[in-house]
Amino acid sequence: MGKKSSKEEKANEQVQLPSLEEVNPHELYPSSNDQEKSSIKRIGGYLHSVTHVRDPRDHKGKIFNLIVKPLMIELRPRDIMQIIVGAALFAIPVSFSEEVWSLGETLPFTNILILTFLSILLIASFVYFNFYRFNFKNHVFEYVKRVLATYFLSLLVVAGILTLIDKCPWGENNLLAIKRIIIIAFPASMSATLSDTLK
Repeated sequence: MGKKSSKEEKANEQVQLPSLEEVNPHELYPSSNDQEKSSIKRIGGYLHSVTHVRDPRDHKGKIFNLIVKPLMIELRPRDIMQIIVGAALFAIPVSFSEEVWSLGETLPFTNILILTFLSILLIASFVYFNFYRFNFKNHVFEYVKRVLATYFLSLLVVAGILTLIDKCPWGENNLLAIKRIIIIAFPASMSATLSDTLK
């Protein structure tokens, strides 16, 4: 057989990378920014976190993998629909409960205010730890908007349902109507917050 051409020899050459045994285990999972760099990109109209993972065995810093994760930091029309549907899922069965109607008549207004505070606090905590924990600094407005939108949309859904079944005595006893809405909005807003986590 004749000698192989230089082109064939180059084609058969392989880059010799160190074996796994020769690589420090800590280098395979680096914690420094030299091996992993994240950026925010808009893909299909939605923000995503794109992490560039580089191969620690390649001294040229060739990208080894891309990790793309959706960022739920913008309140989009899809999120609003999820909040409305989530609030309705819990508000519909609870609104037909006679115990809740009676509770609105007997529960002091101070307790109603406490329920309002607890609702907003729980929504704010859940939204922060699930969506904005690592992106809070530059998205404070979006965070506040999402928390308030979740609660007030839940109030509107509950108010609409109670009005339809004639259990909001608007014009006759507005305070009772508001109390019933806030009571039912407490569990409904929790359901709305959970449904908003769907991607």
